[in-house]
Amino acid sequence: MIISDLISDLTSMLPDSHVEEKSSPNQFFGNDGDIIISPKTENDIAAVLHYANENNKKMNIAGNGTKRGFGGTENKADILLSLSDYKGIIEHTVGDMTITVKPGTPFQELQDYLSTHNQKISLDPSHPEEATIGGVIAANDSGPKRLGYGSARDHVIGLRMAYPNGEIIRSGGKVVKNVAGYDMNKLFVGSMGTLGVVTEIVLKLRPLPKYESLMLLTFEKESKEEIRSFAVQFLDSMMEPVSMELLNPELAEKLTGQKVLTLAIAFEDVESSVHYQEEFVKNMKSGASQMTILAQQEAKEFWKRFNYLFPNGQREQNGLAAEAVVKVGVKNLDVIQILKESDWLEDAHNVSVHAHGGLGHGLCQVHLQGAQDDIIKAIDSLRKTVKQLNGYAVIKHLPLALRQVIDVWGGKPSYFFLLEGIKTKIDPKKTLNPKRYVGGL
Repeated sequence: MIISDLISDLTSMLPDSHVEEKSSPNQFFGNDGDIIISPKTENDIAAVLHYANENNKKMNIAGNGTKRGFGGTENKADILLSLSDYKGIIEHTVGDMTITVKPGTPFQELQDYLSTHNQKISLDPSHPEEATIGGVIAANDSGPKRLGYGSARDHVIGLRMAYPNGEIIRSGGKVVKNVAGYDMNKLFVGSMGTLGVVTEIVLKLRPLPKYESLMLLTFEKESKEEIRSFAVQFLDSMMEPVSMELLNPELAEKLTGQKVLTLAIAFEDVESSVHYQEEFVKNMKSGASQMTILAQQEAKEFWKRFNYLFPNGQREQNGLAAEAVVKVGVKNLDVIQILKESDWLEDAHNVSVHAHGGLGHGLCQVHLQGAQDDIIKAIDSLRKTVKQLNGYAVIKHLPLALRQVIDVWGGKPSYFFLLEGIKTKIDPKKTLNPKRYVGGL
């Protein structure tokens, strides 16, 4: 079937949705389509899926495209299903602190609305103004405040999904306490859109904190044992920070102007509790050479700058340097070793490295910039270190040309047969987001 016939079929079938040919599918990041469809209703989404499945057409799914560089080895599919117009709030139950939304809603738009009700979604994904809530859920995204907030998976209490055959299903519910049956939400959150298209998301909310602050503790490069000692003592205390993020000197310089190893400890609570925890940190023998406290708006501005430092799939790189973002998971205090490795990568492979990691949860993010060959060698070196630490390394952002030569997911895990079985059961024709997930699923 030629493209004009495909457009004609879909236009007649979906008169209320926008259907057009892509004049130049994205060659740089891929995960695009010959044609783009922007549905307005759930029925249209289901109809497109049914059509694609019945006619053996492959379909990529996107919100605003910030995660276009995450997974996938194909430049384009037959159809790109764009959910950027399928957005808005369906229901907000203020008293129950839950909200039901469409997946194409920008994350920051949701937060701005909820702030008028003194509520928020307790997540801190990168690029909140561009990222959609559907993309955040599909990738199970989170940021430095994962220590206090958890990941996207922890906040979803219900989903409405369109299966590849067009069937609509619901998992979870609309209240926080859902105890009947299997928690099917967790199957779909983080599956990168390979099992179905999210059409509705129910999220639990939290009140906005009365007060917040950010303590920046700077350490000399040789002070890694002092950082470990401080982290052990602090994590064993009764304090409740929402982040305990270690920044490598290069990243700290971009955020604070000081090129020195920096620990960012964030607190959110009533003001008296926040100040009590600040004093606790001050009284600890931390080994820090300097302590700075950013309160309220200053703290918010710091995290806003942080969230926009890293690349995303909406922005093609400038110049000759390639960019990669690697998500590393290790035991919480092994984060110190990963940041030490990032210093070595700069010298050994001639790449620029901006890295950070959570001492309370063990997740790190390593941003690499340099020539393509140097990027490949640096990722390989990083993965060897991670393997020695019994961790994992997943590439969250990379140009298509490099994704075609590097396994983004780092090989098939021992439980791959389970993932493959689920994919085969739900999407036997591999209609959705082909080769986007672990092992080329």
